[in-house]
Amino acid sequence: MLNCKEATRLISESQERELSLLEKMPLKFHVMMCSGCKNFSEQVPFLSQAMRAFAKWDGNEPPRK
Repeated sequence: MLNCKEATRLISESQERELSLLEKMPLKFHVMMCSGCKNFSEQVPFLSQAMRAFAKWDGNEPPRK
């Protein structure tokens, strides 16, 4: 069984690469049982999108959606 540190690492990595089946299954089980990791998994896509928008921002005007 994964601990929260391992689960959050996999959740973060899933934004950059496809997880293997051996990574996905224990992660899904952990997220079903852990409300903190479930919340994290729901917020990561938004955070990734916000970071990409910020990286494109030139600092002169508000970032675009």
